Amino acid sequence: MNEPSVLDYLKSIFRNWIAFSNFVKAVLERRDITRLMQAETPALAVVKESRPPIFDLRNFPWLTLLVLVLALAGQKTFEPPQQLYNLGIIFYLSAFGLALIALRRREWSLASVPADETQSDTFSVRAFAFVLSLIFGAFAFYLMAENRFTAANLTFWAGAIFFHLWAFWVREPRPIKIPALNLSEFFARSEWTLRITRWGLLIFLLAGLTLFFRTYRLDTVVPEMTSDHAEKLMDVYDITQGQYSIYFPRNTGREFIQMYLAAFVSQWFGLSLLTLKIVATFSGVLTVPYIYLLGREMGGARVGLLAAAFAGFGYWPTVLERFGLRHSLYPLFAAATLYYFVRGLRRQQRNDFILAGAALGLGLNGYTPFRIMPIALVLLLIVYLLHVRDSYSRKQVLIWFFLLVFTAWILVIPLARFALEQPAVFGERAFSRLGTTERAFPAPVWQLFLLNLWNALKEFNWYNGDIWVHSVTHRPALDTVSGALFLIGVTLMLIRYIRNRHWQDLMILLAIPLLQMPSILSLAYPEENPSLNRTSGALVPAFVLVGFGLECIWSSFTRKKETTAEAGDSSGGAASARPARTFFATAVVLGLIAASFAQNYDLIFKQYYNQYRQGAWNSGEMGAVIKEFVDRGGPAENVWIVPFAFWVDTRLPSFWAGLTPRDMAIGPDRIAETVTIPGAKLILFMLQDEATRHTLEQLYPNGSLTVLKSSVENHDFYVFRVPAQ
Repeated sequence: MNEPSVLDYLKSIFRNWIAFSNFVKAVLERRDITRLMQAETPALAVVKESRPPIFDLRNFPWLTLLVLVLALAGQKTFEPPQQLYNLGIIFYLSAFGLALIALRRREWSLASVPADETQSDTFSVRAFAFVLSLIFGAFAFYLMAENRFTAANLTFWAGAIFFHLWAFWVREPRPIKIPALNLSEFFARSEWTLRITRWGLLIFLLAGLTLFFRTYRLDTVVPEMTSDHAEKLMDVYDITQGQYSIYFPRNTGREFIQMYLAAFVSQWFGLSLLTLKIVATFSGVLTVPYIYLLGREMGGARVGLLAAAFAGFGYWPTVLERFGLRHSLYPLFAAATLYYFVRGLRRQQRNDFILAGAALGLGLNGYTPFRIMPIALVLLLIVYLLHVRDSYSRKQVLIWFFLLVFTAWILVIPLARFALEQPAVFGERAFSRLGTTERAFPAPVWQLFLLNLWNALKEFNWYNGDIWVHSVTHRPALDTVSGALFLIGVTLMLIRYIRNRHWQDLMILLAIPLLQMPSILSLAYPEENPSLNRTSGALVPAFVLVGFGLECIWSSFTRKKETTAEAGDSSGGAASARPARTFFATAVVLGLIAASFAQNYDLIFKQYYNQYRQGAWNSGEMGAVIKEFVDRGGPAENVWIVPFAFWVDTRLPSFWAGLTPRDMAIGPDRIAETVTIPGAKLILFMLQDEATRHTLEQLYPNGSLTVLKSSVENHDFYVFRVPAQ
């Protein structure tokens, strides 16, 4: 037998890192190096050959990755200015076809729905509190007359709510251990330990992203007001003057929640556009946690976190809030109602139905399109009853649903009283779109309904309408990444429903068209559909499906490919994934989030901002001119604006100037009446209004005429100043 040469020894030592490390250890321990090399070299070769590859390309879910790429490519073709719909449809059909193939090959890992629980209710009621709630509710309803809140009817209403909750709320025994805290010992420590978990850090980052998108440049995006803002601020002004209305009939009517919140905020920010935007943004920020909770009900915490992240910096909800009207109240209370309703059905808990009823009642006091929610809940309840075979659970849920309705009734007593007194005013806005009170139907009703349904369903990925005040017109309501993930989520949710026939899956899919109905049912004015404000409740289930789609992709990337023996387990095996695949999946998710963030930033702070500036008249610059005139001693009542067709709302500049709200309009035929009014005068009018110019120059030969050069192109206007005599 030949002895190994020196070269053989060197090769064995430097064969790989393990052989070299063993050589160093043997030298340090003074062991026989020759035996070590002879004994370990073959074993090391076996170990090297048996180690699995760092990235197993053969078992990688290539079809899942291709589905994502094709869906992104398809959605990209729907982006303006060149929207290649035919090509996009081909991409999407290819993606869905490959998704079915990947499903057959068991590449997809579908997030599992939380298991249903079984609870029995004793249906106990605190009789004394229940009787008091009925008495207080009856008095509140009686006293809520003449569309006014008073100290008396508010007291009875608050009492009815309190006693109702006392009568039906179930006190769940949950022992809370409060650790003893020795303050002297605590402050005597030289250092404190702060424990930060990875999940807590993700929640913190999500909150930061949401707050950034909702508050960054809030004072300038949007920059100007429209007539809707004038109506709102006039209502808020009435409240500050002691007119406490239940329903505000201006401009076809408004519910009261935002008005009183704005009146409260106006103590610090005045009667301003910023006040309205702060209230709307506050509502929108509160919506994000409920989207997270609803997503958790549909597939776990990761689904909820991803859904909340994309909703947090989504262009659709953010633009609605920055416009400053009541629009953000619809998704807020829709998310809360859906979450408590779904959780109540799953957990079989009475308290969840009470909370769902409270959210329903508050939502009805918030924004008119929310009136579709009671109908939606009835239909979703039918979905549940058709899927659950346990007769006791069905009976229990029916009883709780009546409790939900009763809870909502307690909270909607003021609005119900107004609706009884003035039904025409209460239903004016809704019936003007649903019926023929303003104009006849332009086509047969069934055709209008189907056309509106199709146009509304297209808004997520295709076309979100042409209303410039609260949307970037002629584009999808979702960004490229969210739009692709939305359709992937819809497809996978539908597949999960076909597999498991679980009521939650069908419920979240049906919630989308149901919450779009306020826009779909605009039968007399089909050109107003789709409308992002009237369909805003649908953004809640839409973003849940976005999170569901991305979570399924992440899990499919990270889990081990299923074998035939594992076919029954649809939860996946992410724990068995190699680190390289986890790293790749994480990089893909972060890349998608970054791309979505960047596009939404561009949509909100560039495209929407520039579009809005061009579309809105510069009442803010008029207000600045008026404020300067008043600050220099000019009488505020000597300021007028000459109206012109399709020009500025003459009520708006008074808000910008910080004056008592009033309509500053003066007709051309009444300008001569100003001659006898003493003091300096200021008159603003449209640049194309040559008739007014000639009239003023004749009446006031000592007046001075200048052109205010606006910061926005084609928004200049005349400023005519008359000195005091």
